[in-house]
Amino acid sequence: MIIFNLSIKNPTRCHTTKSFAGLARLFSLLFLLSGCQGVLTPEQVTTKFWKAMVEGNLDSARKYATQETQQLVTKQQNMDDATLKTSAILIDGSNATVSTIITLKDPEINKVLSFNTVLLKENDLWRIDYQRTLNNLLNLPFADFFKSLQGIGETINDKLEQQIPLFEKQMKSFSEELIRQMDEFRHRLEKSLPPEKQQPHSGSI
Repeated sequence: MIIFNLSIKNPTRCHTTKSFAGLARLFSLLFLLSGCQGVLTPEQVTTKFWKAMVEGNLDSARKYATQETQQLVTKQQNMDDATLKTSAILIDGSNATVSTIITLKDPEINKVLSFNTVLLKENDLWRIDYQRTLNNLLNLPFADFFKSLQGIGETINDKLEQQIPLFEKQMKSFSEELIRQMDEFRHRLEKSLPPEKQQPHSGSI
């Protein structure tokens, strides 16, 4: 007598096990993707930083700067309504540079600034090294207006101080000339008036 021992698997249980395994892999993938999205790339950090600068939102801009250079982030003049573009990105370990192009909309300036935004890894996050980025801006031959804006107050004050003595001298000379002309006019007026008639003496007939 031959006895066959057949082992039949439960198809429902098998399908359920595969479904749980698939869901586990899906959740793991979503977790990894969400973690990657939380760490911004150098290009994303650069875009968010300069967009905040253009909008004058300094608090937001400072969040993307290194702790050491956050206090250097101040409002830049003539950046209202400027447009931003980024191109080449170079990553070297914990350092990165992003080619940045800012087009200013001020009709009196009409400048296109092309420079490198410098970034550093800080606590595993990319942050703007604003000191080195500013140095790149100030060293551009066509970004002299940044320097002039920083020193414009001093320049105006220096020129005013130089002009004040000359102005005072001119005012003094003008006053002296005015007094001289008034004296001359008075003398001419006295000469042009007829002499007063002499009154007869009391003893005359």
